[in-house]
Amino acid sequence: MRRREFLGVFGSTAIAWPLAARAQHAERIRRIGMLMVHREADPEFKNYLDAFRQGLQKLGWVEGGNIRIDTRWGALDDAEVREQSAKELLALQPDLILTQNTPPTASMLQQTHTIPIIFVIVADPVGSGFVASLPRPGGNVTGFTVMEATTAGKWLELLKEIEPRLSRAAFLFNPATAPFAEYYLDPFKTAAASLGMEAIPAPVHDGSELESVIAAQGPSTGLIVMPDGFLNEHRAELVLLAARYHIPAIYPWRFFPELGGLLSYGSEQRDLFRLAATYVDRILKGEKPADLPVQAPTKYELVINLKAAKALGLTVSPALLARADEVIE
Repeated sequence: MRRREFLGVFGSTAIAWPLAARAQHAERIRRIGMLMVHREADPEFKNYLDAFRQGLQKLGWVEGGNIRIDTRWGALDDAEVREQSAKELLALQPDLILTQNTPPTASMLQQTHTIPIIFVIVADPVGSGFVASLPRPGGNVTGFTVMEATTAGKWLELLKEIEPRLSRAAFLFNPATAPFAEYYLDPFKTAAASLGMEAIPAPVHDGSELESVIAAQGPSTGLIVMPDGFLNEHRAELVLLAARYHIPAIYPWRFFPELGGLLSYGSEQRDLFRLAATYVDRILKGEKPADLPVQAPTKYELVINLKAAKALGLTVSPALLARADEVIE
């Protein structure tokens, strides 16, 4: 090869190398770790992961293409399992981690303060010590809260509206899986006082206590089921027990009235997972969690089950029915 030809070939190759390197870097598969609070076998919560994938796909992130998602399930009420799952995800060297619910977020933050964390379905991230403030989280974590604390007052108002004869209300939660309970309990007590009702905190510690706690609520008592992963897992049993003991109950999620519960009022969890995809996109493109404000849900839905109301001997007013986003007949 002549010297001039060699230099020409060498020069074009030298130019191609950095271009190829940049292209390879641009196409690097990004890795997302997910720590989910519920069991993989639960179809309700597998749907949330599907919503997250759909949100990512709309932003150009396709699993099996430019991203990989590694998931660990069932991190609800066993701290050792959560710790082990968190360590396994970190060993995979993810670009960021998505956590569902308060206990998994706490477990992940015990393991890393450098890898970005986006939480979903967390009640009180400031009170839980996850972020410095909602507008300026600081650190390596940000995300999406589940419901405002004042929603507790709305639950009680709706319960009183559907059954005006109530004079007491029990607030059901598991202290172990809902360490943020006071976030909702305080507004609940304030709302009860303004309505002239007795407020009854009703903690349960495992599934065996559910029936005794619900059965202990006397006449003229309503039940508020707090957003709590433990209560989600026992949702079918809760609905059956409320019907068996003839107790009007309000729930935080629509899947309760879909199972036969009286009514629900709360945010839409699938929407929060879709929104989480927008923060994943921004962080993977270079933004920092410390600069992304924690967001509260803007969409709430009211679902009423008329069959359950009839079984309890309740007549739902036309005004309440008109406000419902869905009426199950």
